[in-house]
Amino acid sequence: MASVSLAPLRHRSFSLALGSSLISSTGTWMQSVALGIYLTTTTKDALWLGLITLAAWLPAIVGSPTGGIMGDRFNRQRWIQSMNSVMALTACALAVAKYTNHLSPQLCCYIAAVEGLCGSASWAAWQSLLPDLVGKDEVLAAVSLSSAQFNLGRVIGPLCAGVALAFGSIGVCFALNAASFVVVVVMFAFVKSPSRPKVLTKVRPVHETIEGARVAWSVRGCRNPIFGVAAVALIASPFITLVPAMSILTLHAGKVGTAWLVTAQGVGAVVGALTLPGLAQRTSRLFVLRASLGTMVIALVLYGLAPNLVLSALALGLLGGTYVGSLTGLNTSVQLHAPRNERTRILALYTLSLSIFFPVGAVIQSAFAKTWGVRPVTLVAALLLGVVLIVMTLAHPRYWREIGAAPSSAAQLLAE
Repeated sequence: MASVSLAPLRHRSFSLALGSSLISSTGTWMQSVALGIYLTTTTKDALWLGLITLAAWLPAIVGSPTGGIMGDRFNRQRWIQSMNSVMALTACALAVAKYTNHLSPQLCCYIAAVEGLCGSASWAAWQSLLPDLVGKDEVLAAVSLSSAQFNLGRVIGPLCAGVALAFGSIGVCFALNAASFVVVVVMFAFVKSPSRPKVLTKVRPVHETIEGARVAWSVRGCRNPIFGVAAVALIASPFITLVPAMSILTLHAGKVGTAWLVTAQGVGAVVGALTLPGLAQRTSRLFVLRASLGTMVIALVLYGLAPNLVLSALALGLLGGTYVGSLTGLNTSVQLHAPRNERTRILALYTLSLSIFFPVGAVIQSAFAKTWGVRPVTLVAALLLGVVLIVMTLAHPRYWREIGAAPSSAAQLLAE
């Protein structure tokens, strides 16, 4: 199974892009942990965790379509470099604000909004670039490795943040995150992809976005995952935002507990990303997707009921693996079914769906957590996700078949 999962690494450009993304993900998670600790210890209010998630993700309403249009028209590597340059500046701004004693929860949200705008604009281009850096039979493995590097950053980042917080301050985390964006800018100068026909028509953002949406709607292998990720983002994803509240306010495990929980989720996600492609080859990517979603419900229940830090970490490990399996399965369906000329715009819509419903869910659940507590909110989320899966399975079985269908007889990526 490992050989299947690691096969894309034989391509030099993919390895360079993935390696730089891992460094950036590590910096991002250092900053994320530092911000979560800062907001929780400063405000004692879980709602701020939801608000900063909203600030970071909601700009994707503009950023994702913009990134989709630019990625379909221009050199995607250069676009990724430009967006990472801006994000390096935003992380520097956080560090300066901390060291000059001007940091505040409000300022954190403002800067997160700018960084979120650039990140969402870059993400669609990166996802669209993946299939052009590997073989046609390696797309699922490439998407899984992309998820693995992000979640490996979730493992390394909190550990590095713990060291930085022990010997420095959250300002060190912000500064190192800025440096990680610079690494991406440098490394992507060496990433090469096949040339594409130049688009010479005038840029028409609204028209091109609508055209991408029209194509996505007409291809069920794209449309169904876009709706699927919206449901997962709204119901399940907010557990990520509430980890600091679970550790500090519920488990009373403090900053160290937060780092351990985030790390546990990352470890589970990395294990899932490296093993699930091999399992999918033996069974089918649809089997792995449905099994991941079903197990996610169980993992959420276990996490919501866990009485201490150790059991919470174990539950989060399982939850991390099932979460990455679910999102990878949905993302891969879009990658395979999207026509090449509209791929970036369609992937931007997928990202937009995640980016809108995740922060909305995070704000809703963090607001309820303020009154009810994190445990009841997590258990209710598990119940809702279970109901959605049962209804879709019984009432709309065609939904799953269309996600699992091969895009063409010549592009059999996995056993169906």
